[in-house]
Amino acid sequence: MDTAIDVAASGGSIAPQTCTPEEFEMVGRESWGEIRRLREVEGLSVTELSRRFDLDRKTVRRCLRGDEWRPYSRSVTRSTILDPHRGFVEQRAPEVNYSARILYQELRASHGYTGSYETVKQFVSPLRVAGASDELTQTRFETPPGLQSQVDWGQAYVALGNDQVSMHIFVLTLGFSRRGFCCGYPDERLGQFLDAHERAFDHFGGHTSELLYDRPRTVCAPDGQGGRVWNGTFLEFSRYWGFEPRLCRPYRARSKGKVESGVKYVKRNFLPGRAFRDMVDFDEQMSAWTSEISDLRIHGTTHERPIDRFQRERDHLVQLAGQPGFRLQVRSSRIVADDWLVSFQTNRYSVPFSLVGKTVSVEPCGNEIRIYHRDDLVAVHELRQGRHGMSIRPEHGPGAIARNSRKRHGTTSTALQPPIMSDVEVRDLSIYEQLAEVAL
Repeated sequence: MDTAIDVAASGGSIAPQTCTPEEFEMVGRESWGEIRRLREVEGLSVTELSRRFDLDRKTVRRCLRGDEWRPYSRSVTRSTILDPHRGFVEQRAPEVNYSARILYQELRASHGYTGSYETVKQFVSPLRVAGASDELTQTRFETPPGLQSQVDWGQAYVALGNDQVSMHIFVLTLGFSRRGFCCGYPDERLGQFLDAHERAFDHFGGHTSELLYDRPRTVCAPDGQGGRVWNGTFLEFSRYWGFEPRLCRPYRARSKGKVESGVKYVKRNFLPGRAFRDMVDFDEQMSAWTSEISDLRIHGTTHERPIDRFQRERDHLVQLAGQPGFRLQVRSSRIVADDWLVSFQTNRYSVPFSLVGKTVSVEPCGNEIRIYHRDDLVAVHELRQGRHGMSIRPEHGPGAIARNSRKRHGTTSTALQPPIMSDVEVRDLSIYEQLAEVAL
């Protein structure tokens, strides 16, 4: 489903407009499809559909009776030199924001059109009106609880340790409650994308039946014929978890305005003035901000707190039912924390101490976790089954590095090297006891 833009994304409320029966052909393609879907899937009455879309009931009935959507055409038509190109113009117009000038240039350059610009301009004008009407309808449309989430990435430079790094922020927003989940990654590769979904599902205790995307390559790619082909791994992932992926219409990313508002909110409210020790600190600060600020604010569109609306949406989510994560041999990027641990599916695994601050790739393989640095295998651990556990190898600690250095230089001194001072986040003391055991 090409979903609605919420008012917050469009910059304010827009006065409703009513479509008369004679204006049936002015109903946009997205509104026409959504009217039929809501009738067939949710059984909404003609009266309710008329209220939601601000249309005359006769117009709604005509939409339900029609076998296919028809673009606007004048009641009295006359043959023009543009007729052979009518199909191209109707399809291409939304993609170029109904620019008659661009369409005229493309028709002249590639389609053998010899007519005037004014002819193109007159033809495009009613198409533009229909498109605007469709946008207005989308602005007012709200999804019911548990039906749809919207997913997007944001990007910003943040202070991480002693560096300014590019942080890619995954945001998933529940359409009804506007409750969001956010987390950070070094990049937007498929491994990060799938991992972020599962972290979001775990955060909410379930997921909606549909998820909407703005056609990223981790979801789909052009098929060379004007359509799209699903990414096979992502499609397998969606089937594994039982949700239906949906795509925004081409050049209409605004149709996922709820999550785009969420991305802007993160950039404007969470990031300013903050610094982070490492990726773990970034996610922990973001988690605290989500629960203490984002969930509790009064949302500008719903005029309710997202956490309160979530109480009405929770039971409509598809439950996880203890289903294990989707484990495929897909590498996920991680930045090694100051305590030489990397996080994967809530558990932490050690890597050689010399890799602190560097980016590594984590790959689940059967019952193992394999960690790579620049395609070199640097650590192998048994995949932990619980949550928030640790797997630490003694040979990864700074003490092991010191011992190896003494061996290389032929010294038998047992004196301890000066301790390496580094700011680390506050953790449970048992963690430091484990680290101390392997550091000596």
